Amino acid sequence: MAVPDNVISQSAHRAIQRQQYDWALALLDQLIDRHPQRAAYYSNRGLVQLWSGHHQAALADCSRAIQLDASLDQAYNNRASCYVALGQKMKAVDDYEQAIDLNPFNIKARINLGITLRDLGNWDGALAQFEEALIFHQLPDFVYAERGRTYHLRGDWNCAIADYQRALTAASLEPSSLQRQHMIERVQRWTAALLPAA
Repeated sequence: MAVPDNVISQSAHRAIQRQQYDWALALLDQLIDRHPQRAAYYSNRGLVQLWSGHHQAALADCSRAIQLDASLDQAYNNRASCYVALGQKMKAVDDYEQAIDLNPFNIKARINLGITLRDLGNWDGALAQFEEALIFHQLPDFVYAERGRTYHLRGDWNCAIADYQRALTAASLEPSSLQRQHMIERVQRWTAALLPAA
């Protein structure tokens, strides 16, 4: 008897959470073999490929997902992250914007677009994305952290410290995760760089 798709999908999700990317890829391969026209599976596999450092394979999977379903906002977000990893930030900006056009509630795409614009030196564009993201009240700790980093790099240190403190407060109210713990550690380092030693 074949294992149901939902069981394989849940197992892949758990493998991703545990950073067992080879296992997650094997499970996603099974799903794609069963359903070669399902765009979300390619998008998910592309993201895992990206995290595994296989940038070209990730880009191919995300592009295939978009070919199959041009309305899948997460596929554009994932492909944009591939472009960032490949140093093609202007292409990334286009894809992040497409993801947001398709789904204005895609906060991860807004955060990623803000970070990419910041990396390109577009402080105002980056800050505008973080402001928009805060309106939706999703992932506020991550948004405050990245907005604070933008202020920090722009030289607005008081605004940066205020946002770093907001990020740490918001993080304390959210469920703990490895990603959140990494964000907290980054914010603490960034804050320490601005505050004089006691």
